[in-house]
Amino acid sequence: MTNPIDALIAEKGVLLADGATGTNLFAMGLESGDAPELWNETAPQKIAALHQGFVDAGADIILTNSFGGTRHRLKLHGAQDRVFELNRRAAELARTVADAAGRKVIVAGSVGPTGELLQPLGAMTYEEAVEAFAEQIEGLKAGGAEVAWIETMSSPDEIRAAAEAAIRVGLPYTFTASFDTAGRTMMGLAPKDIFGVTENLPEQPAGIGANCGVGASDILASLFDMTAANPDATVIVKGNCGIPEFRGTEIHYSGTPELMADYVRLAVDGGASIIGGCCGTSFQHLAAMREALDAHRKGERPSVDDVVTRIGPLRNKVAAESGAGTGAGEARRERRRARA
Repeated sequence: MTNPIDALIAEKGVLLADGATGTNLFAMGLESGDAPELWNETAPQKIAALHQGFVDAGADIILTNSFGGTRHRLKLHGAQDRVFELNRRAAELARTVADAAGRKVIVAGSVGPTGELLQPLGAMTYEEAVEAFAEQIEGLKAGGAEVAWIETMSSPDEIRAAAEAAIRVGLPYTFTASFDTAGRTMMGLAPKDIFGVTENLPEQPAGIGANCGVGASDILASLFDMTAANPDATVIVKGNCGIPEFRGTEIHYSGTPELMADYVRLAVDGGASIIGGCCGTSFQHLAAMREALDAHRKGERPSVDDVVTRIGPLRNKVAAESGAGTGAGEARRERRRARA
């Protein structure tokens, strides 16, 4: 398989991935509980504007609007029979924007969790999961996606199923997990152990890492664990824009453009190869991240204490030690709202 990520890293060094999908679409009028994927057909101009905003801000990688694009997620909206067409359209919209950028922009097909539990914890078999992901990735590939971008995962088995599907379809793949529960995923996977998840598959990922979770400080701690375990890996971090907080019925994120710029500097020094933003990351945040990435030269590896001093405390471990779990719970609620 042709891997565009390695080629662009060789050309440019550290790459900038895009920002939030759900929270930016909410700002464009998406209602809580609606399926963003349906906008690929009903509001394509808004999806194109989302991609264009991130390309204009300097993204090297844009993710398709297809996070909930498996039959299991689309079934919640009566669209389970439209998997191929909705995913193909998602990729086509991103492809059109990328092709007009005047520079190389990678179109990555976003593949999120099915929302189902695999056996023995749930009813879905491993092969059923592979089939569901393959159906989605076929549509993404047909629309022009160059990479299957498997994200916000918590189950190692579900990661493997999505990776196996990408291999079956013939797309290179990356995967990121969400370490939002006491420094692990909700299914217990630790950052340092992520490299073993797909080690027995015939094709290895083009990148591995973390996304979403709690906030920028916690995802940097996860990054340090991953790069310490495998310093030569292509590691991805796509962290939330600060900490989510409720203001009435609205969720706001505490991260400023300045905070996200410093997050980029710390991530580069910590060994990340691809850096982006997740929930709450706007075009303005991403533009500040691009400026920081272009101006920064890799320095000494920071410590977690450096992170806390510069961009704030770890909420994940603090919450776990206190038994509260507030930050992680808020992040999970936001993911459900943004992707439902």
